[in-house]
Amino acid sequence: MTTQFDDKGKIFTNVISKIPVPVTIQTITHRVHGEIYVRPSERVKDELNRSEDFLAVTDAVIFDADGKVMHRCSFLTINQTHIVWLLPDDEVVSE
Repeated sequence: MTTQFDDKGKIFTNVISKIPVPVTIQTITHRVHGEIYVRPSERVKDELNRSEDFLAVTDAVIFDADGKVMHRCSFLTINQTHIVWLLPDDEVVSE
């Protein structure tokens, strides 16, 4: 890991800290549950607004239209143009 300091003593590294956020993602054809990673001072929306075409998802479970599990994987990328909606698990309200 490379560490650099500026004239005022601020530390710069190549490592970007991110927090895992459990989410459910609806794509055009499937629903995916897993974790995305967001910088500590930012929102999920900020991560989606980055210029990257794909969103990384870890510990992913992919469901078909009937809600049956199709696949499980430790890493998945989703083309952001195929995302219909994304719901952070901590935003779900039971009624």
